[in-house]
Amino acid sequence: MNSADLVRADGLDPSRPTIGVEEEFILVDRASGHPVGRNREVADAASRRGVDLDLELTTCQVEIATSTCATSGQVLDELRRLRLVVSDAADDVGVDVIGTGVPPTIPDAFPVTDTERYRRIGEQFGMLAHEQGISGCHVHVGVDDRDIAVEVSNHLRRRLPILLAMSANSAIYRDADTGHASWRSILWNRWPASGPPPHLHSRDHFEQLVTMFVSSGAIVDDHMVYWDIRPSDHLPTIEIRVGDVQQQPADTVALATVVRALVMTATRAISAGVPAPEVDSAVLAAAMWKAAHDGVDGDAIDVVSQQLVPARQMMSDLVDDIAPALDVLGDRSLVTDYMRRLSENGNGASRQRLRFADGARGRDIVADAARLFTR
Repeated sequence: MNSADLVRADGLDPSRPTIGVEEEFILVDRASGHPVGRNREVADAASRRGVDLDLELTTCQVEIATSTCATSGQVLDELRRLRLVVSDAADDVGVDVIGTGVPPTIPDAFPVTDTERYRRIGEQFGMLAHEQGISGCHVHVGVDDRDIAVEVSNHLRRRLPILLAMSANSAIYRDADTGHASWRSILWNRWPASGPPPHLHSRDHFEQLVTMFVSSGAIVDDHMVYWDIRPSDHLPTIEIRVGDVQQQPADTVALATVVRALVMTATRAISAGVPAPEVDSAVLAAAMWKAAHDGVDGDAIDVVSQQLVPARQMMSDLVDDIAPALDVLGDRSLVTDYMRRLSENGNGASRQRLRFADGARGRDIVADAARLFTR
């Protein structure tokens, strides 16, 4: 497949799917570095600046969401603007804000945000809810046909481990090196409907599973389908939510662009009648743990061949596979530069672990993240 294959016979470029990004952040005390439950105050301060923040399950978190964007440049501009607002709002309240998948230093539990829905989740899921202070990056790509979105999910399952490895940014937790690049994903997978989705046979199969989850009490509503890929329950998009939140907006945009190109590539394969590759769920589970453990600094499991390969080789192969879509978007150099940075310098988890090994403590990792938040 080459770039020309992605141009219609009438000479017009195909529709580029829209893209939007959601980022979850942790509010921290400036003296101790501990998470601090002041999300309503920060949201009020942001509202005075014209930005509405979403309150997350725990009171130490807020979330931003871009508008529907057409280009990676628009996503970057919005993330920079929104992060500056969050940073200024946090400053008004006298706290800092960081982009890490887990808080490097924490109290024993997190208070649940006082809304009807979150109170219900807290009552039903107990300590799962009170230990939920983790932050992800969610990428929405426009797919307005639910049947196609289900098929895209099947095609993208094999890509989840490398996306997790690339985005890993949560190595330090409770003032200790967890031994994992993405401890967030390990904690996240305790929820009933989390981790990689199953291979979905149809839209009806997807909807039947969701109905079963809700009726059994495994989740309280459709929005608690926490799979790493899911057709959105309220938008004409497919949502890829496997990644840790990133320290800097430029990395978020590059990761989101990779996801967008993967969706484009999958959609083209679907239109050509190419079935999704068979991926054994047990192999995928092992590959996800391996990605969470090693990040980009070790090996990865190719879930199709079931062989170990260097994570950096898998990254290179990924770029080759999505290159035609990147060319249509005009974003190949953005992604190749991102992959080069990951290969040469590692990701957020790599930097955290190096600092920790050099004698830094959790509070120092928090300070680093606060400095990088809007850079």
